[in-house]
Parts: sequence; structure tokens; C-alpha cells
Amino acid sequence: MPVRSAGLLLFRGAPDLEVFIAHMGGPFWAAKHEGAWTIPKGEHSAEEDPLAAAVREFAEEIGAPAPDTEWLDLGEFRYSSGKLVHVFAGAAPTFEIDAVQSNLFELEWPPRSGRRQSFPEVDDARWVALDETRALLTTGQRPVLDALVDRLGLA
Repeated sequence: MPVRSAGLLLFRGAPDLEVFIAHMGGPFWAAKHEGAWTIPKGEHSAEEDPLAAAVREFAEEIGAPAPDTEWLDLGEFRYSSGKLVHVFAGAAPTFEIDAVQSNLFELEWPPRSGRRQSFPEVDDARWVALDETRALLTTGQRPVLDALVDRLGLA
């Protein structure tokens, strides 16, 4: 059974669309920019409602509740690893945060040192113009942008 995740893609400003994306935290991503951003998302069980999981994970990774909006189901996207990510998009023209307050994960760092350190899952999040977003997102999430544009009728 594949690993399942669910995430929220906030958008504003159609037709000059911007999307809200997050930079992954931790030492592996610290010095990376292109391909190091993500839709706020997280894993859930097969029994859990994907939208409820996406809303919960957004709050955990960003440190602010997801906006109250109508959610568009963009569907599931399969990564090359086999992971399935269910993405919901929502218009959030007034959503802003002062700073990311992400939950933490623990990792042995430096590798093979025996030392465990805590790092934020997300270390930055911001609104980015759609045409700049494709290069920033991880490869597996780029098709989500096409689904959003199609769903909004902007293609």
C-alpha cells in the first residue's frame, strides 16, 4: 500500500496567480533553493479524510490555521517513489503570516555522529508568482500547478 499524504495549495490573484509554498527545513535543504519548496502537506492513514489531514498538516507545518475557504479537489499525484499526494486548492487572497512556526523532526546530525538534533519541518513559507513556482517546487509536485491552472480555467 502506498504512503499517502495530503496538502493544501493556497492561491490568490488570478489571472496573475500566486501560490503559497513552503521551504523544507533541516540540514539537507538548508542551502538549496530550486527544487526545495513544497506544498504544505503530510502523511495520513488510509482511513483518515484527506482534506482533514491536509488542514491539520498545514497548521502543523506553517504554525497558522488554514484559511476558511472553499477547497477545490485537485486529485492525487503519484511521486516517482510511489507516494500518493492528495492536493486541495483554495483561494486565500488575505492570508498572511508573520513567521513560520513549524513543528520539529529529529535527525542524527551530522550523519553517523550519534548526535540527534531537532529541525523544523518547514523553515520558510511565502507567496510566489506562479511562473517562478515551477522551478522551486519538488519535481513530483510540479504537475499540481498544471492541475490548478486547468481547474481555474487559466490555461
